[in-house]
Amino acid sequence: MATRATDGRTMDTPGDAASTWLEPMSTQPMSTQPLPTQPAWEETRLDARPAEPPRLIDAQRRFDVCHVGLVLRAVLGVQLAFSLGLAMASETPGQWLWSMGAASVASLSAVLAWLLIVCAAKRLLASLPEWAQWALPIALGAACAHGGALLLEAVELGRLGAVQRVAATLSGAVAAGVLLGWLKLRERAQAPADALARLVELQSRIRPHFLFNTLNTAIALVRVDPNRAEEVLEDLAELFRVALADEGPGAEGVRLDQEVELARRYLAIEQLRFGDRLRVRWQLDPHAADARVPPLLLQPLVENAVRHGVEPNDHGGDVDIVTRARGGEIEIRIVNTVGLPSRGQGHGLALRNVRQRLRLMHDVAARLEAGPGEGRFVVRIVMPR
Repeated sequence: MATRATDGRTMDTPGDAASTWLEPMSTQPMSTQPLPTQPAWEETRLDARPAEPPRLIDAQRRFDVCHVGLVLRAVLGVQLAFSLGLAMASETPGQWLWSMGAASVASLSAVLAWLLIVCAAKRLLASLPEWAQWALPIALGAACAHGGALLLEAVELGRLGAVQRVAATLSGAVAAGVLLGWLKLRERAQAPADALARLVELQSRIRPHFLFNTLNTAIALVRVDPNRAEEVLEDLAELFRVALADEGPGAEGVRLDQEVELARRYLAIEQLRFGDRLRVRWQLDPHAADARVPPLLLQPLVENAVRHGVEPNDHGGDVDIVTRARGGEIEIRIVNTVGLPSRGQGHGLALRNVRQRLRLMHDVAARLEAGPGEGRFVVRIVMPR
């Protein structure tokens, strides 16, 4: 296998460099001193302790009562329930539309007030025991629904009797309980999906050909440039440390600048193989550096760009990595040139995995777009900051 050095020369690595392993072993006695431990590997050991069940309200969780996806579902769900109930009680379409208009005043006011109050008190609720995390929001739902009924009378859209007020109050409590129960069920359903997404990413990261190429490159550099060989091994160790790290079910993601640094290490290794054939351009917005993103987000996309846009072409290709902050969102773009078809047909696993982990972390607030355009392949990610 041939490996390209930084000056463009190729170095035969596994066949020729393998001979370096056949040299006679030293006759000096081996040292009995214990080998120093690597703190980085301590972070990657598997923890056999059972994970604690997730709390109903967690201040560190991304998808909660403050999330735009939950707000949309809550509003649409309540409106749908009202529309079906009023349709059964209405005799004509006109009566149903008038009833829906009046009910929307009460329902939207109650739902939005409940979401705003619970979101504002999220950290306080997160510190309370589990039973209080259920009881207080449910009681607040009843109070908000009662307030919505009073607002309906205040704007003179209808008069409610005692039974109707009690029914509205109970409806608010039931709606709050249903929403909290859905959040709990979603958290339980998300845990195996998140674990599967991490497993798929781990399997795609530890590719034998990439490991062998990197080790052979380091072996070839040991005698001609020992310092550079050490840097290659350090980059490889960091890549595997992050790949094996267990972020845990309650992880809030990592900083974007950490993902950028990981991608730099990967590209530094690939630069040794491809030399001048790999041309990388960075356009990084410092205002986007502290945004939280799912771990192992950027590197698989950069690796795809190298494998499909640079490796198959004799003249190499360009890879552009762009980050930009726009208000409450960040945009990430990975662009690579398109030339000859890649030697290995891709299955889109990296893109599907990234899309799945974005959905697990940000739900409908994040989107991923990928496709060719004007001789280039563009992957564009937009997510909340």
